[in-house]
Amino acid sequence: MAILWVKAIHIIFVTSWFAGLFYLPRIFVNLAMVPTGPEGQAERDRLLLMSRKLYRFMMPLMIGTLFFGFWLWLGFGIGQGPGNGWMHAKLAIVLALVGYHHVCGAMIKKFQAGSMTKSHIWFRWFNELPVIMLLGAVILVVVKPF
Repeated sequence: MAILWVKAIHIIFVTSWFAGLFYLPRIFVNLAMVPTGPEGQAERDRLLLMSRKLYRFMMPLMIGTLFFGFWLWLGFGIGQGPGNGWMHAKLAIVLALVGYHHVCGAMIKKFQAGSMTKSHIWFRWFNELPVIMLLGAVILVVVKPF
């Protein structure tokens, strides 16, 4: 019965973290479209504040996701043993997502410093990466292809 509680809490953390991973780069799209100069300063400040607060909120969600995921893996043995190669692929995706999360934090700092040079079109593509990683992770966990 405990495993079901841990799974449920893990899913809640994953879902919440992904909401942030989907929305934060969308804020970056809008930040990249703000006109430079004093006419865009208020909008830029508001979007930067939103991005900083969202990133700060996402950090404990990522930690909770990792904590409960590792509990399922190491504590209950999910994905261990022969025939669980899917878990290694999923862990690679999780590692990539943690990296993506931290890259977003670095991008906030670049926006704050005024040194971000990427276009809103680049950020629209960047915004799609967590969608692709989520699709891969869900397929690996549900289908367990290898």
